[in-house]
Amino acid sequence: MSQLTPRQGAILDFIGRFIDDKDYPPSIRDIQQACAISSTSVVDYNLKALERMGLIRRDREVSRAIELLDGRRRRRTVAVPVVGRIAAGFPIPVPSADTWSSGAEDTVEVTEAMTRGKENVFALRVQGTSMIDALINDGDIVLMESAASVSDGEMAAVWLRREEETTLKKVYHEGNRVRLQPANSAMKPIYTDADNVEVQGRVLSTLRMD
Repeated sequence: MSQLTPRQGAILDFIGRFIDDKDYPPSIRDIQQACAISSTSVVDYNLKALERMGLIRRDREVSRAIELLDGRRRRRTVAVPVVGRIAAGFPIPVPSADTWSSGAEDTVEVTEAMTRGKENVFALRVQGTSMIDALINDGDIVLMESAASVSDGEMAAVWLRREEETTLKKVYHEGNRVRLQPANSAMKPIYTDADNVEVQGRVLSTLRMD
C-alpha cells in the first residue's frame, strides 16, 4: 500500500473524528475547511487516493457517503431523496406535493436518528437566509416528514394556494389568519388567510452543507 502523505493522513483523521462526533460523514467542503485545503478538487483528488489505498469507500451518487474501512462501526444510515428547493426567504415556486415522491434530483445519506424513525421522509435544499437564527442557512438541506398540519411554532414547508408558491417558516395560527414567521430578525413575517395555507411537510432535522 502506498504511504500516506501528511495531507491524506490529516484528511483521514478528520473524517474519523467527524463521524465519531456527528455520526455521519463530512462533506467535501467540510474536509476542505477543516484541513485548510485550497479547493474541493484537491480534496477530491486525495479522497480518490485514499480509495485506491483501500482506506475509504465512497458512493458518488449519494451526498456525504464516505465510509471508513477500518472496522469503525457506524449507526445504520438511510438514503433520503432530495426532491427540490424551498425558499427560506420570499416564497418561490417548487414542485407540488404530488410530484415530490417521483421528482428526486439526488439522495443524501443520513442516520436513522436524523429521520426520527419516520417513513416517507424527503429532503429539500434551502434557498435563502430567513431561517438563519434557527441554524438553517442558504444551501443547507432540511429533512421533511410529510404532514398536513403542524402545531404553533413548528417549522414547515407551507404552500400558499393563491400565490402558487411555497416557503419554509415557523407556523402560528392566529384566528382566521396564519403568521409565517422567519427566524431572522431582519425579516418580517408573512400574514395570510388560513384558507390560503396548505402545510406540506414538517421539518425533522437539518443537514449543514457549508
